Amino acid sequence: MSTPAVRFYDEHPGTADLRRQVLLGMRRRPKRIPPKFFYDARGSQLFDLICEQPEYYPTRTEIGILERHADDIARLTGPGALLIELGSGASRKVRLLLEALRPSAYLGVDISRDFLREATERLARDYPWLEVHAACVDFSSGLSLPHCPAEATKLAFYPGSSIGNFEPAEAFGFLRGLHGVLQPRGALLVGVDLKKDPCILNAAYNDARGITAAFNLNLLQRICAELDTDLDPGGFEHYAFYNEPRGRVEMHLVSCAPQIVRLEQDRFHFAPGESIHTECSYKYDIEEFQRLARAAGYAPTAVWTDAERLFSVHYLTPDGR
Repeated sequence: MSTPAVRFYDEHPGTADLRRQVLLGMRRRPKRIPPKFFYDARGSQLFDLICEQPEYYPTRTEIGILERHADDIARLTGPGALLIELGSGASRKVRLLLEALRPSAYLGVDISRDFLREATERLARDYPWLEVHAACVDFSSGLSLPHCPAEATKLAFYPGSSIGNFEPAEAFGFLRGLHGVLQPRGALLVGVDLKKDPCILNAAYNDARGITAAFNLNLLQRICAELDTDLDPGGFEHYAFYNEPRGRVEMHLVSCAPQIVRLEQDRFHFAPGESIHTECSYKYDIEEFQRLARAAGYAPTAVWTDAERLFSVHYLTPDGR
C-alpha cells in the first residue's frame, strides 16, 4: 500500500532573511538574534534531545495534560475541524489529539524545512485516513497560511509554550493576527509555561548533559555555515537564567574574551563578557495569560494544568464563540 502524499508548501525565507536579521541584530545594543534561527536541521534535532532531558519538564508535563484532556478538547472543538499545528516540529504532541478529534485535515507549520517534511511524511504513513498538509513558513512575521479556507472550522494548536518566545506586545500582535485566521468558527489550543520556583527554571535551561548549551551554540555554527564570517563559535559560552522581575528565562551567548568578529562586510567588537541575546521565554500566571488573551479578542473557554501547576494548556475562542 502506497504512503499517502503530503501536500508541501515551501515558503522558507532562506539565507537572505538570516543575513538581514543577524546583521540588524548584531548592530543593536545589546546584540540580539531572533530565536527562530535556532531551527536548522541540527538545531531541531538538538531541541528534540532537550525535550528528553530530566530537567526539562515542559514537554512531558504538556503531554500528560493532553493525554488526560484529549476528549475534553474534542468535545469543545467538534468533529471534522481543520487542525493547524504551529511550530509543529516532530509532530509528537498532536498525535495525542488526532484520534479524539478526527479532523478533516491536518496542516503542520514550521520553519525547519527538512524536519517538517520528515515529520509530516511519518504522520501521513501512520494515519492513512488523514489528509496531511505541510507549510514551511516563518509564521512569526505573518500568518498567511495555505490550505486554510475561511469557511472551515479550525483548531490552531500551538504547543510547547512557544508563545513565551514573543515579547508580550509581540504575543498580543501574534494572537490578534491568528484571531482573523480562526474566525468565524475556530479556536486556539495553546501551551503556556507557568511561573514557578526559579531553581526549576534555571535547571531546565541548563541541563547537566549540556544539550541546551549545544543548541544555543549551534546558532553560531549555522551562521558560520551559511554566511561569510570569521566568527569562532569556540569563543562563546552558553548562559541562561531566570530574570524574575521580568518573568522570563533569558538565553545568551557570552564572549569569552575581547574579540572582533567579521560578518559579511561588517566588523563587530565584543568586550569580554558581552553577550548576544538569543532567546526569551516568558512565563505567565494563568490569570496573566488570560488577560492577554482577552485583550487580543479571545474568550478563555477552558484551562488545564498538571497537579504541580508547572504548565498550562488554554482553550481560547475568538469573540467568545
